[in-house]
Amino acid sequence: MRQLPDIDQFADMAASAFNDLPEGFRAMCGNVSIRVAEFADRETLDYFGMTNPYQLSGLYHGVDLTRRSVIDPVTFPDQVWLYRKPILAEWQQRGDVSLEFLIAHVLVHEIGHHFGLSDADMHAIEDAAG
Repeated sequence: MRQLPDIDQFADMAASAFNDLPEGFRAMCGNVSIRVAEFADRETLDYFGMTNPYQLSGLYHGVDLTRRSVIDPVTFPDQVWLYRKPILAEWQQRGDVSLEFLIAHVLVHEIGHHFGLSDADMHAIEDAAG
């Protein structure tokens, strides 16, 4: 079995996944920053009512584009969080996709929230795409 990437290697993989997205898509992301952590913090898990830190593989933190106004004050950059250990666990459990694919999938899913899409919206898009 190949060695699992450490957090720095994982962050490099996430950056590569973002850079591999179409240029127009990346441009629409604006100043979204991609962050990597081992797990979501306890406050985040509590907010979503999760007791198991492996339940959350990614998170969008910010104000989505559908709720912004030009008169809003400047805020910190929106963030997409990727949680390394839950993603690695899902990848090992599934065994049917590459780790690079799964990282890109979670990344695009969370960026979808930046665009104002709900989980249901994104699942419907995925189902329609086959």
